[in-house]
Amino acid sequence: MTSEQTTESNNPVIEKLEEKDTTSAIAVAGHPLHAMSVHFPIALVFGTLAVDVFYWFTADPFWLRVGLWTSGTAFLAGVAAGVVGTAELVLVPGIRARVASWAHAIAAVTLISVAGANWGIRLLDPAAVLPHGMLLSTLAAILTGVAGWHGGKLIFDHGIGLMVSSRD
Repeated sequence: MTSEQTTESNNPVIEKLEEKDTTSAIAVAGHPLHAMSVHFPIALVFGTLAVDVFYWFTADPFWLRVGLWTSGTAFLAGVAAGVVGTAELVLVPGIRARVASWAHAIAAVTLISVAGANWGIRLLDPAAVLPHGMLLSTLAAILTGVAGWHGGKLIFDHGIGLMVSSRD
């Protein structure tokens, strides 16, 4: 055990925090719904950026239609994942008590806002994909990385949302 681990284990604030429940409140057969649902908006955000690059290189209007669908589906799937994530944040005291949860939530809400703007710009003016849509797609991809980083830290470092059962 390192001195840092000893210091943390003797810290009453950390001990009080670790006493709080962090298991998922919204799960299907023991699988946290938020962790399962975020894969779709993540893939669609990166897919939208790829579609924008294809349109930039080919100027084929097909990619404008694909971008409209991927950006819209990314936004709607992000809203659905965000609703479940917000419910977890509100319902589970061990999640709510961690600063990393709030950093993840803020990055995710910002990402959903950017994804909505990206879809909206394509609905109103498909020709605005270059440059505005591409810039929004790039920003959304960066925000996906930030939100994903914090979400991963919550799962892997803090064990948030895990429902570990004993092996009997």
